[in-house]
Amino acid sequence: MLERSTIGENALQALHDEDYARPYDTRNLTHKGLLFTGGRDAQSLDGAWNFCVDLLDTGLRQKWFSMLPAAPETRTEPWDYDPYMGETVPVPSNWQMLKEKWYFYEGSAWYTRPLDHTPRDGRRQILRIGAAQYDCKVFLNGRFLGNHLGGSTPFCVELTNDLRDGRNWLMLCVNNTRTLDRVPMRNTDWFNYGGIYRETQLFDLPAAFISDMGLRLGSDGDSIVVDLTIDGAQRGDVQLSIPELGLEQTIPVTGGHARATIPARPELWSPDTPKLYDVRARFGDDTVSDRVGFRTIARQGTEILLNGTPVWLRGISVHEDDLFLGKVTTEDDLRARFQHAKELGCNFLRLAHYPHHERAAQLADEMGFLLWQEIPVYWAIAFDNPATYADAENQLLELIRRDRNRASVIIWSIGNENPDTDARLSFMRALADAARRADDTRLIAAACLINHTRNRIEDRLAEYLDVIGINEYYGWYDENIADLIEIGRNSAPDRPVLISETGADGAIGKGAPETGLFSEAYMTQVYRQQIEILQGLDYVKGMSPWILYDFRVERRQNIFQNGFNKKGLIAADKQTKKSAFAVLAEFYHARARGTI
Repeated sequence: MLERSTIGENALQALHDEDYARPYDTRNLTHKGLLFTGGRDAQSLDGAWNFCVDLLDTGLRQKWFSMLPAAPETRTEPWDYDPYMGETVPVPSNWQMLKEKWYFYEGSAWYTRPLDHTPRDGRRQILRIGAAQYDCKVFLNGRFLGNHLGGSTPFCVELTNDLRDGRNWLMLCVNNTRTLDRVPMRNTDWFNYGGIYRETQLFDLPAAFISDMGLRLGSDGDSIVVDLTIDGAQRGDVQLSIPELGLEQTIPVTGGHARATIPARPELWSPDTPKLYDVRARFGDDTVSDRVGFRTIARQGTEILLNGTPVWLRGISVHEDDLFLGKVTTEDDLRARFQHAKELGCNFLRLAHYPHHERAAQLADEMGFLLWQEIPVYWAIAFDNPATYADAENQLLELIRRDRNRASVIIWSIGNENPDTDARLSFMRALADAARRADDTRLIAAACLINHTRNRIEDRLAEYLDVIGINEYYGWYDENIADLIEIGRNSAPDRPVLISETGADGAIGKGAPETGLFSEAYMTQVYRQQIEILQGLDYVKGMSPWILYDFRVERRQNIFQNGFNKKGLIAADKQTKKSAFAVLAEFYHARARGTI
């Protein structure tokens, strides 16, 4: 294809050029360009997009993005790929769930759609992609605009100067290949979905607009702190209103930023009383809004204090995974998830192991659940690689910027089960520092490892955390569950510990064992033993067992798992509860009542 074309600039040579992707790896689409979207109208770009998988990256090598529309009968060369006609897929979706032949596909895929535009003076056009797994390169009318790394956080790109009057062509090259320098890297324990799997939107904005708005309760408890960023203007005034509190405030903008501390005493948000306030801000012709709760979260010794009162976190871990939709999340799915958590007696969820859909935290705000949110610094990351650190930090800052107004989010987690090396300690300390600079109102945690030889919590990272997460599988991967008691005696932690994972696989249905490993009976027994021991450890301030639903994963292929992790309290159909569900629910409801 295109051997004689000027598009590929010597297409035959490009076939042998293994540095072909470098010009398209600028990594310029970062947290700095995120748009605050609350209260804004947007044009949805969801729907049918032209689609083609590209295992060998021929599209980048031969510059498919520069091809102009042409009827097949008028072309002077045969095209191996046609961006303008042919196979389509829905967006959002994961390609694995669309065709069997794409189930294990890892590589690049091209998405193309038309975009009709009528220019208006003084208006700006911002494209927002909710999430694309993992590296997404953006092209408009043949021009490369930038790329974004990270499979679970949103990113934005301005299209204004490259949009032409009439029909435009938007092309996205999405690559989900696992590599040694990505976050996460090659070896993970959840399914590696690919594609544009969250919403795509186009925002039409004035020349100057509010690009960011953050609100929080002041440290004195008698004020609200507001931070705003203006794109396109250095000076002016922002009009802020919180009608239910009787607040109408004019905040001056200096150097593109506005900050104010406003006297106020809002009713505090909590799981029992999830009070939210409508907030509105206007700058010139631009208006944004949000629904915000105000609360405090702190640690004191081994206690976690919510609004100054100790709280025990009755939690469950969850993945974004669906039997039919893959990683695509729907409103109904989220509401069902929280309803199951409510039936369990939860006040807390660990959203593992990556940022979940932003609607999850919005619903948690409304329904009264506390959240642990994390980035996928998972297992063995390239801790000595500066580019890998930059990727991890950017994902963290995108998550914080997206969800910092969510009262439900009380913990930013910076990693999961990493080996305690010097390079890892430096990497993780820097992430903890970055999180605190961006948001000093929440707790910092990580799921740490136990020294099983000495039965101690002795991860050096713990010193730099507010909450120590412990993933322990006594009774499952570790045979002697009594070691869990010894860990408490040997460790004597000076800060709160959360059991961020525990559990056992329980297969149900045809072919499932009646007893022993992988049986539902064995899983239930492990839960009973865990609960008996953990409720006696006074430094443990909560738990989020692994996991709410069975989920898809490539690495688990024995006869009882068949490509799924079966530790869910509910089967992959998200309806069939296993017997351990009732055991955990009994414990949590008793704790909520204060009877144990």
